[in-house]
Amino acid sequence: MNNKNVGWLVVGISIFIFIIIGIFNFGIKDIIEATCSHGDTCGMYDSVKIQTWISLAIAFIVLVIGLFLVFAKENEKIIFKKIKTQGKIEKLNIKKFDKAILKHLDAEERKIISVIMDNQGSIFQSELVDKTGFNKVRITRILDGLEAQGLIERRRRGMTNVVMLKSE
Repeated sequence: MNNKNVGWLVVGISIFIFIIIGIFNFGIKDIIEATCSHGDTCGMYDSVKIQTWISLAIAFIVLVIGLFLVFAKENEKIIFKKIKTQGKIEKLNIKKFDKAILKHLDAEERKIISVIMDNQGSIFQSELVDKTGFNKVRITRILDGLEAQGLIERRRRGMTNVVMLKSE
């Protein structure tokens, strides 16, 4: 369901809540008038007023949320672009991953590839953060570049990724 449909549903629910509040309010006032012998000075009238205002405030908040969802801007479609490779690795035409590739990478990429190679070709992305000393964002950006070059692949495992050397 998109936001607009959910918004209309919430608006409908809030209108239903307003109707229910009105019905209960009239019913309770009739009961109070029939049972309270103090007249307008009866304490139950104040109690009903407070409860009515609180319930109307809640219904109003629900209505505002519904209207916000109806008139909110639709979610923008995310367009994924392929990252163009820099051509460094394709020129070598290496079928199996080899240490010779390391000399064509920059220092940070080389460090990450070395750590992955030292761990038999696969490692959790969170371990890369610990072993390289780079922060999470830096690791992710470097891995994006390596993945675009076809050197590694990432697979989701729970709350982290497993980073593996890609051997064709």
